Amino acid sequence: MARGAFTIGEDEVAPGERRLISLPMSALANRTPMALPVSVIHGKRDGPTLFVSAALHGDELTGVAICRRLLASKALAVTRGTLLMVPIVNAFGFIGHSRYLPDRRDLNRSFPGSPKGSLAAQLAYIFLNEVVARSDCGIDLHSAAIHRCNLPQIRVDSHDEEALRLAQAFGAPIIVHSTPHESSLRRTAHEKGVPVIVYEGGEGLRVDELSVSVGVRGVLHVMGHLGMIRKRGGKRRAPALSTSSRWVRAEESGIFRPFKGIGDHVDAGERIGVVADPYGESETDVVASLAGIVIGRANIPAVNQGDALFHIARVENAPQLGAHYERLNRELDTERLLDEDEIR
Repeated sequence: MARGAFTIGEDEVAPGERRLISLPMSALANRTPMALPVSVIHGKRDGPTLFVSAALHGDELTGVAICRRLLASKALAVTRGTLLMVPIVNAFGFIGHSRYLPDRRDLNRSFPGSPKGSLAAQLAYIFLNEVVARSDCGIDLHSAAIHRCNLPQIRVDSHDEEALRLAQAFGAPIIVHSTPHESSLRRTAHEKGVPVIVYEGGEGLRVDELSVSVGVRGVLHVMGHLGMIRKRGGKRRAPALSTSSRWVRAEESGIFRPFKGIGDHVDAGERIGVVADPYGESETDVVASLAGIVIGRANIPAVNQGDALFHIARVENAPQLGAHYERLNRELDTERLLDEDEIR
């Protein structure tokens, strides 16, 4: 029996076809109509449906760059199943360079949403029912908030075996166990039987090549794992799994000077930075509270007491993982040159 068309909104996408579908949303205050664009690639042969989303938080641009590069890539030759790619979910925040929507709500705390609720609730409802509920699994792309940066990593509930397999296939340097928040996309999707993994990399309102490169390769690895595209060759290092992590916070207000960057290994009790009084009268050490890998760090020098400075993940092979991340950085330019004909 021939494969049928994929229906989304009021549109149908034939097998072997690629189309950009616009799902109508609320208009702006000046009556400019808004839509949720979804790039649909419907393979000629049966297979799973995967959604890839970005910019749930409008100021997180890493995922937007990953989606753009994937959609321009020759490697995205879907032969089985269906890919639903949404580079910008929160268009309102994206336009305004804001994490939130105009109603000041966090879209990733607004699921499952409502067709008659707030703007955030309406957008969550459309995205959940038109994209997520039509999928078998998903990858949600994120970065750190503004003034912070994240090591490329996957966050997943490690007790969810199906989601953990997707996380391992992605191949980021580290997998961090993370229980999904109430009303988040990941929690709501899980309740609907759709396993979702979250990729974190880079900084809000910024795009860095390493985070984009790891993200592009990770999505392709998952698609290969699902049989949607040809599997990519080459040996890959198995990602480390961290089952716990902790933020180190500023004990005093002042000017923050870090001694460690993302990907660095730290020992418990190690001096990893200082917070100094602007007038030079005092200096407070920032000390690692556990041994592990720095997976997140504040970038802004002016900090207040209690601000999060370093996010440290506990892993068994922390020194080896730190060295692996350094090699990943050094090899980035070479890898990009090798792939430039396949991934632009």
